[in-house]
Amino acid sequence: MTFSDIFKKSFLEGFASTEITTVTVVAAMGIASAIALYIFFVYRVITRKTFYSKNFNISLAGITVITTALILTMQSSVVISLGMVGALSIVRFRTAIKDPMDLMFLFWSISVGIICGAGMAQVAVILSVVVTLGILILDQLPVAKAPMILVVNAVLPDAEEAVLREVGKYTKHFSVKSRNLTGSSLDLVLELRTAQGSELVRGVMGLEGIHSVSLLSHDGEVTF
Repeated sequence: MTFSDIFKKSFLEGFASTEITTVTVVAAMGIASAIALYIFFVYRVITRKTFYSKNFNISLAGITVITTALILTMQSSVVISLGMVGALSIVRFRTAIKDPMDLMFLFWSISVGIICGAGMAQVAVILSVVVTLGILILDQLPVAKAPMILVVNAVLPDAEEAVLREVGKYTKHFSVKSRNLTGSSLDLVLELRTAQGSELVRGVMGLEGIHSVSLLSHDGEVTF
């Protein structure tokens, strides 16, 4: 036996891995699957997207279970661990995560998989409870109301002054975002906040030369 063989043997024995039994695997995978199902339902209830992606939600649950299996396998042998690191390093994900909440849920799923695979299921359970409570509490905190968009179409090009006077009766703060003036019409887009939306629309519509009035609201981001 050469010195190189002795060194390799001592190196591998120095990183002696934990023996993974079938009971350990079943228990870890079962707990990870239960928490993955919990994440699936939490994402479905909390998300407020118009186009809910069921495929993304299913992938969250799948990532949790797959990550658990990877961590369990990596504990069985240092050679397999190094091989998996090399194999996974060439994987490239092309799907862009545009919503920060989706990124949080994705990281949550991966973290639960790692924790369950490491044999600390109680940490994964506590983490899931804390994250859920944090989301629900922070979601209920009052924030500034999102501004509304008022779109006015007037058949008289000089109707802007009258429209602004009428809008000023129902809100103190507003700003003109767009003016589109042609020879026979005027299109105005205003950003404002008001609690008297219906009165505002009726008031502007009652002005002379107004063809149509639209008041739009949204639940998107608020700019301060």
